[in-house]
This record gives sequence, structure tokens and C-alpha cells, in this order.
Amino acid sequence: MSERETHDDGDESARRELVYHVDGELVPASEATVNVRDRGFMYGDAAFETLRVYGGHLFEWDAHADRLAETCEILQLHHGLSDETFRTRIEEALAANELDDASVKLSISRGVQPGKLTPSPEVDPTVVVTLTPLGRGGVGGEKSWDGPATLQTVKTRRPSTRALPSKAKTHNYLNGILALLELRVTGADEALILDDEGYVAEGATSNVFFVDGERLCTPTLDGPVLAGVTRDVVLELAESEGIPVREDVFTPDDVRGADEVFITSSTREIRPVGTVDGIGVETGPVTRLLSKLYERQVEKLYES
Repeated sequence: MSERETHDDGDESARRELVYHVDGELVPASEATVNVRDRGFMYGDAAFETLRVYGGHLFEWDAHADRLAETCEILQLHHGLSDETFRTRIEEALAANELDDASVKLSISRGVQPGKLTPSPEVDPTVVVTLTPLGRGGVGGEKSWDGPATLQTVKTRRPSTRALPSKAKTHNYLNGILALLELRVTGADEALILDDEGYVAEGATSNVFFVDGERLCTPTLDGPVLAGVTRDVVLELAESEGIPVREDVFTPDDVRGADEVFITSSTREIRPVGTVDGIGVETGPVTRLLSKLYERQVEKLYES
């Protein structure tokens, strides 16, 4: 997107500016602002969720709402707003932009408070909904990526959950940013981040899966790993197909030597990985099967 965020509905002459939802109001993207003293801006003291919309339907909304509530509880961010309020604001933003297929980011901060690090228990939250148009998903739909991903192990480590709770999805994304900056040397698509003990944690913005024989493997949530909503969907699909699953601790060599590797996130869905640290990986039958099952699950939203 350019500085002036626009929505192209297929007719270049009909490009129009996107509309965001800011503190209960629909605002043109070029006019959407947040106070410079907002704690989300000053300290990263804010929670967020990114979710997909297919055919006007919010995919896995309940799971995203639950994770947002868990993040706010960890932050002790008692905003007083309901899940229904958040959903309504998302739907109003989609309607204002006449969008049925999009990526939506819902952010909530503690708002503006006195200029000190210690939060005040009284909260006047800042709530922002931004969105990005995407192509149709589902069976035969468009992907948000072009070809298999390249995965590169980085030196930046995930901090211990005792230092920064992995279950909290916050605006403090410096760790992931530092990891992605390392990729400038290789041009890889995603970082493979390890924990302090050298075990695989996750990507900078994704969860990591690999196939060892007939077994689907992914790092355990006992480590500094965010419980991804798409991750959970994939595990449910694997269970429905009787695919053995191992959630455990794994080394980078386990991933490099895997039969198949893929990453997951709300916007990527399931993206195959073509290389890990320069080592080629095939897109195998497990990845293809799970991708088809995921597409069919999304397709049901268009049919409802």
C-alpha cells in the first residue's frame, strides 16, 4: 500500500481510500491517528489480533477473541469492552470498505495516561481496526504468498516466558523485528527463531511445522511459543485425518533434515517451505493434504 491507503476493487479508476475504525469512529486512513502519548505508541503497551475474513465471515473469531482476552488479562488491561463490541467494529469497518475478503488487525492499548511507566488502573482504551484487502480464499482461491518460503535460522533468540510471556500477543514486537533484520543478508522470507537453550521456537510471525516420516511435528507450547490460531486449526485437521502429532522440543537440525516443512499464520494460512538454511525441502503429501483440508474448511464460509 502507498502512504494513502487505498482499496482496488478491480477497476483502477475506482481506487478509493480505505476507512479504518478508530475509537468507535470510521475514519479515512489518511486521517486516522493515535495520540503520541498513547501507551501503545510509547511503550508497546497494547494487545492485538490479526485475523482473516472470508466471504464476509470472520475466520475462527472465537479463538481470536479468547486469545485477545488472555493477552489483556496478562497485561492487566481491563478495558471494559465486550467481544461483541470488537466484532461489531470489525464488521463496520468491512462494510464501510465494501470488503468481503481481507486481513484485519484489531489493536487495543491502555490509552493515554500520566507520563510514567507504571500503568494506572483506570483505563480509557484506544481501540483501532485496520484492514488490508486480500483475494478470495478457499478452494481454488488466491494465496497471499508466491511460492514456497525460504526459512533461515537467526541469532536473535526468543526470550524466556518468565521474561516476556509468550501467550501475550502485544505491540512489543522488537524481538521479531530484530530477527527479520538478520534476513537482509540472505533475503529469506521468514526467520527460524530458537529459544535460549537452542531449541526451535517459532518464526518471527509464524508457527513452524515439519514432517518426520509420517509424524507431524511442532514445537511445544511449554517453550516461548505463541499459541497460534492457525496452528490449532492445523493440529485439529491432522487429528481428524489420523496423522500422528508430536509436540516437543526440537533442534534446528531436526527441521533441516525433515521430509517436509511448512509455516502457519492467519494471513499465510499454510505456506510450504522450500529451503531451510539453504537446504532444499520438498512440498510433500502431508503438507498438500493439510492445505487442501484447510481450503475446504475456509470454503464452507463462502457456502454458508
